[in-house]
Amino acid sequence: MARHDSPMSGAFPRTAAVDHVSDFLRAVYGWMAAGLAITAATAWIVAGSPALVAAVFGNRLLFWVLVIAQLGIVFTLAARVHRLAPGTAALLFVAYSGLTGVTLSVVLLAFTGQSIATTFVVTAGTFGALAVYGTLTRRSLEGFGQVLFMGLVGVVLASIVGIFWRNDAFQFVLSFIGVIVFAGLAAYDAQRLKAMAAATPSGEVGSYAVVGALALYLDFINLFLFLLRFTGNRRE
Repeated sequence: MARHDSPMSGAFPRTAAVDHVSDFLRAVYGWMAAGLAITAATAWIVAGSPALVAAVFGNRLLFWVLVIAQLGIVFTLAARVHRLAPGTAALLFVAYSGLTGVTLSVVLLAFTGQSIATTFVVTAGTFGALAVYGTLTRRSLEGFGQVLFMGLVGVVLASIVGIFWRNDAFQFVLSFIGVIVFAGLAAYDAQRLKAMAAATPSGEVGSYAVVGALALYLDFINLFLFLLRFTGNRRE
């Protein structure tokens, strides 16, 4: 059973190192919760405005501009985390959360409120249990990382195919695999962030905590969306 010894164990007294990791993880989960709240509020506002719905989903060009902007923010945060000021990273994360709320507002229009709430609770419970496991287990999940990454690539490619090929059996299999992949990533990323916390100097926590929150946020959102395909009831 592999152990995860802190790369900075020699630089900090044990108590200080534990406090440093705890502070980092609190910042990560705090930003993640804030991002989810922004996404939910934005989706609710857009879905409640026929004018905004028509503007976003009645204009394909605008919709794809929003999607490309989301991808650009993700790549910017991931590639420039070493150089971004904490305030800039936070602003980009807030912008991404808001844009995601705009594009996901269609979910509120397609599914009943009760099924969305039920799926959210199921997702939160599942994600929370997996994140706790990933954070506390002494077993290294590194070996699963490559498998999960390949699964993620497969899910992305299959999702693109699914846009053009509407097949119920294909969508069912894709949803099932998607749940497995993002459930695994929730545990894997939680463990990876614990190691990142130990290796991140206290003066650089801000930007890294935001990027860590983005990883968990993406795991949560995608797990929610794939579970919704199983548990969601569509509006008539």
